[in-house]
Amino acid sequence: MSRKILAITGADHVDFLDNLVSNSVAKLTDGPVYAALLTPQGKYLADFILSAANDAILLDVDAALAPALMQRLAMYKLRADVQIAETDLKAIRGQGEPPKGAFLDPRNPALGWVCYGNGESEISETEWTALRVQHMIPESGIELIPNDTYILEAGFERLNGVDFRKGCYVGQEVTARMKHKTELKKGMVRVHLSAEVPVGTEIKANEKSVGTVFSQSNGQGIAYVRFDRTDGAMVADGANVTL
Repeated sequence: MSRKILAITGADHVDFLDNLVSNSVAKLTDGPVYAALLTPQGKYLADFILSAANDAILLDVDAALAPALMQRLAMYKLRADVQIAETDLKAIRGQGEPPKGAFLDPRNPALGWVCYGNGESEISETEWTALRVQHMIPESGIELIPNDTYILEAGFERLNGVDFRKGCYVGQEVTARMKHKTELKKGMVRVHLSAEVPVGTEIKANEKSVGTVFSQSNGQGIAYVRFDRTDGAMVADGANVTL
């Protein structure tokens, strides 16, 4: 849950981000927005929560992805009047009644509230994993792999992370084609496991590879699978796997 909060400022910062990310920045007038930056080939680079703060947009991203993301944004900046800077803010999470200035997670309100400040989160890593598994929320570095994952296979439409009506953005053509012209053959699903297995364990059925198990909690897990191979008896490292 280590996060980095970036501040995007400058006269062109709104249009700059809107031309790059998978969701509409105009929606910030209604509240925070979940979005991703993709490669030109439509593959995931980073996901983040965007929120408006006076004359800036705050970008809440996994700390491990922040350096590469800042470098990529700087590459796209060219002559635009945009400044990208790290802040000292921390992402604080909790459940129940939100404090002043907090907002509900735009992916799913069941994940609880988020605010930015200098305190500590009220949700432990174990509790956060349980919430993610329960509500099928992929996480960067685990289910979401830079330069590999396609966001529609990872459920970004369900998580309010992509807008098919906005204008062009990086990777938009591939994403739109996957939405409108093909049927997804792979994707993330929640599975039941008879025992916990290491993250990244392969799932097999009839001696064929079905997919991979990732985050797990309370006998359930998030898995990435080929849908046409999930009708047989599935196992992962000796554990029985069912949808």
